[in-house]
Amino acid sequence: MDQDAAPVVVIGDALIDELRDGRSVTELVGGAALNVAVGLVRLGIPATLIAMVGDDEAGEHIRAYLHDYGVGLLATRGPRGSSRAVSTRTAGEPVYAFNDAAQHRRVQYGDAERAALAVAPLTVVSCFPFDDAEQTAALAEAVGERPLAIDPNPRAGMLHDRGEFVRGFSSLVPRCSLVKIGDDDARLLYASDLDTVRRQLVEAGADAVVATAGAEGASLEAAGVEVTAPVVSLPGPVVDTMGAGDAVLASLVASLIRDAPADAVAWEEALVQAMRVAAATVRFQGALLRHPDAVAMDLDRLGT
Repeated sequence: MDQDAAPVVVIGDALIDELRDGRSVTELVGGAALNVAVGLVRLGIPATLIAMVGDDEAGEHIRAYLHDYGVGLLATRGPRGSSRAVSTRTAGEPVYAFNDAAQHRRVQYGDAERAALAVAPLTVVSCFPFDDAEQTAALAEAVGERPLAIDPNPRAGMLHDRGEFVRGFSSLVPRCSLVKIGDDDARLLYASDLDTVRRQLVEAGADAVVATAGAEGASLEAAGVEVTAPVVSLPGPVVDTMGAGDAVLASLVASLIRDAPADAVAWEEALVQAMRVAAATVRFQGALLRHPDAVAMDLDRLGT
């Protein structure tokens, strides 16, 4: 890792994932923004996370986890404690429930946050409360004209106003070097299909848009270039898909920072690598980004 490089700043959620399967309960440190920040560091890109974290036992776990992985943390104190997502996985798709802290998450931009943003090569935003107009305005003001990468990553259990969320997110799309949108996001936010939403985001001014469709793979459109990549087959069964989207985003951001892809060949290489990273990640429990070679021998057990 280049220790002298200015860290990418990631803004969004940090929480405890409480996984229930009807037989046992497992707790993991997570949150989409936290997963991306940790994933970037595991890919060799320094990262700092701006998120709300409570002064409680859960917050201590979050802070320790980030410290273990070498991610800087600029924390807004959570007056309701730390966020928690309870995932019940007894049959079919998991059902999520979020505590009060998660539903009222906010971040503040003091001197330290603004200093980090001023030198960051890119600011990544994921699972941000875009339906809070004050938070969206504060984010826009703090980032200024610097480049953004956004995954709106709406969660039904934390979404208070769909229309306001779309307005807030859309207001920042023209500033984006990269936008990630999933098929679930397209249905929840726009009641539309993924290809239509991808085209709309490109037309709105995003430099590049990656659209992820689960088992159907992913597509990416940038400057008239359109590339696709299927799900990558790796040894072993799929264990947990929770971190797949975050892994795709982290890998693509790493490619943007390192390689600045500009043609079809470079974008296809970046997208295929992101799908390889996602395929490795889903073969382990939890959302911790895994390198493809971890499928053969997982040498990075720290914090899992």
